[in-house]
Amino acid sequence: MYRAIAKNKRNTVFIILFFLAIIGGLGWLAAVIYQDVTIVVVTLVIATAYALFQYFTADRQALSMSGAVELHSKADHPRLWRTVENLSITTGTPMPRVFVVSDPAPNAFATGRDPEHAVVAATTGLLEIMDDAELEGVMAHELGHVRNYDIRLSMVVFGLVVAVGFISDMLVRMAFFGGRGNNNGNPIVMIFGLVAMLIAPLVASLVQLAVSRQREYLADATGAMTTRHPDALARALLKLETYGRPMQRQNSSMAHLWIADPLKPGLMDKLFATHPPIADRVKRLEEMGGAF
Repeated sequence: MYRAIAKNKRNTVFIILFFLAIIGGLGWLAAVIYQDVTIVVVTLVIATAYALFQYFTADRQALSMSGAVELHSKADHPRLWRTVENLSITTGTPMPRVFVVSDPAPNAFATGRDPEHAVVAATTGLLEIMDDAELEGVMAHELGHVRNYDIRLSMVVFGLVVAVGFISDMLVRMAFFGGRGNNNGNPIVMIFGLVAMLIAPLVASLVQLAVSRQREYLADATGAMTTRHPDALARALLKLETYGRPMQRQNSSMAHLWIADPLKPGLMDKLFATHPPIADRVKRLEEMGGAF
């Protein structure tokens, strides 16, 4: 169990380092073309500012986009409230705000920049099909995201994606319109600019999705360790796969927050998925169960 958690954390670190290498390479290329490092500094400042804005408003945006309704007391939904409350006591974390999303698609999500500002939500579809142990497993998974500061990490990655986009955009502008010095009309500059425009944002998006998948594995492991019943979470995931359907209010910008991908699968589903395959997650949970 602990080895699985440590492995997922290491994988995330390696992915972030790879991401920083992309940023560094593009920054160096931009500085060479423009013969000025100011462009790199300005780009990183803008990306950081935008990521900070998202960091402090991400929870409100997610709640608004999903149409979630807050439970103000245990009387509003005793079963869900009691489950989250017991998990909070078990883990020693503050009680998060609890929401319900009126949607027949079974799903759940968590957001919040830290445990003191956490939010968890479950759909009506999820609450209908899960037994108590399975619901506990799902909510433990969501609280695992909060305890692992996954929202904070996702905002860091988001800022890096924005930085890649800014630098790539400037490079392609340089390729088509020229820049400082003698680079105007240089075919090499144009080639580098076009490659940066086409490849760098795509690679950045793939890395962002890879980070999201690694954090799902980590949240599964954290949730299983909390409840000591990885089999219950495994059963819940299988139900999500069996009864899963697209959310009524789909939004790609918050797809990574849900415990199961809320979007309609496409031809490139596996490569561009925000979540690892259910079968892989269940297999890991079954292996963890043997460690108890």
